[in-house]
Amino acid sequence: MREKLQRFMWGRYGSDRLNQMLMVCTLVGVLLSFLGGSVFNLLVLALLGYVYFRMFSRNIAKRSAENQWYLARERKVRLWFHNRKRRFGEYREYKIFKCPNCGQKLRIPRGKGRIEIRCRKCSHEFIRKS
Repeated sequence: MREKLQRFMWGRYGSDRLNQMLMVCTLVGVLLSFLGGSVFNLLVLALLGYVYFRMFSRNIAKRSAENQWYLARERKVRLWFHNRKRRFGEYREYKIFKCPNCGQKLRIPRGKGRIEIRCRKCSHEFIRKS
């Protein structure tokens, strides 16, 4: 049986990160459909059909391009959350100022009193309390 499945999948795309995300969305849709609403049932069936379409597709180049598009978007979202987490962790040690001239963000150590800050981008100098 395993051999037959392997022969069937030969030359087909299979599963990737986009399919995994779509399956999670399908699972969430199934859970929401229990709360009520036939719209979720239709959405779940459409998502499930698309997952299987992508999985059994023989157009590997197109499915790979779709996955690369998704991975680029996922990377932006992950990077946004990573930056927020890093910034939140540095909140006690550093204070962030914006240059009044060019808008560049500058990270200054806390507890230094009134200091003169020089922007690295435009060399504008301004005084702030850290």
